[in-house]
Amino acid sequence: MKSAVETGSGLQTMTYREALRLALREELSRDERVFVMGEEVGLFEGSYKVTAGLMDEFGEERIRDTPISEEGFVGAGIGAAMVGERPVIEIMTLNFLLVAMDQVVNHAAKVGAMFGGEVRVPIVIRTPNGAGNQLTAQHSQSFDGWFAGTPGLKVLAPANPADARSMLKAAIRDDDPVLFIENLPIYKLKGEVDTDDDNPARIGRARIAREGTDLTLVSHSYATVRCLDAAETLASRHGVSVEVVDLRSLRPLDVETVVESVARTNRAVCVEEGWPSFGVTAEIAARIQKACFDELDAPVERVGMAEVPLPYSKRLELEAMPGEGRITAAALATLEGSGVLRP
Repeated sequence: MKSAVETGSGLQTMTYREALRLALREELSRDERVFVMGEEVGLFEGSYKVTAGLMDEFGEERIRDTPISEEGFVGAGIGAAMVGERPVIEIMTLNFLLVAMDQVVNHAAKVGAMFGGEVRVPIVIRTPNGAGNQLTAQHSQSFDGWFAGTPGLKVLAPANPADARSMLKAAIRDDDPVLFIENLPIYKLKGEVDTDDDNPARIGRARIAREGTDLTLVSHSYATVRCLDAAETLASRHGVSVEVVDLRSLRPLDVETVVESVARTNRAVCVEEGWPSFGVTAEIAARIQKACFDELDAPVERVGMAEVPLPYSKRLELEAMPGEGRITAAALATLEGSGVLRP
């Protein structure tokens, strides 16, 4: 039986993993300058099977296995990008990208400005982050905010299969370095993808994932999935109409869509998988407070990972994560006294 990625064109249901693979296959076929490089992306077909079958189809010159040296092959990818290639680098987990932090922050993100735009670095670095698999403190972190704070680097974090395909295509075609953040639990998420649409997403645009009038939840990546679940619970149990804004892009950041939503609902809760101190939610909350000062009927609330090195214990791991229960509780606290809660 053929997978969703291998069947004909049109609207198809596929997993997030399959949507990424489809985008890679399409861009590898479209542009001979595109190649994939990383640990076990070829013979092993990727740690998360995103690159399954691609080496058989495109050969080992374009699907390249590398040594276990993130600093080395990220640097090689930057060099290839500077001379006109379009490398897609797979890092086994965002935690391991710290080994190549100098390459990403001091080289990929800086070359375009330092050479006055005469040299560009069209490299894409794909990598998952997040917790929930008992991989403990060193393998369960979300450094989205660290990298999003770097000028010269674009940071994308789609939350569904359709956006995964469209935004990866946009990242590969972009002339600037892009960090493309995925998430371990989200790989198996299913959704509809229009495979007839070859137009990549516009980088830097958020989307309204759910419309509402009483409260805005702002999130990205897997936190958006959690927020949509929380919004359903709040609607069914408490009669609350929740709007969910999926940021999709952290740099550039679509503040306008967030502000327009909060101006309508007058309340906001910002949610992320990472630690909230100095994180994505801290930045979003500051932007909302400045732009919506007169419209806010309650302080902006934030929900994130407990600020501890994540423990191995499954029960403690779940307690530390920003699950539906914590999001719902934060929303209810923000709505207290509003008169919209169902008695």
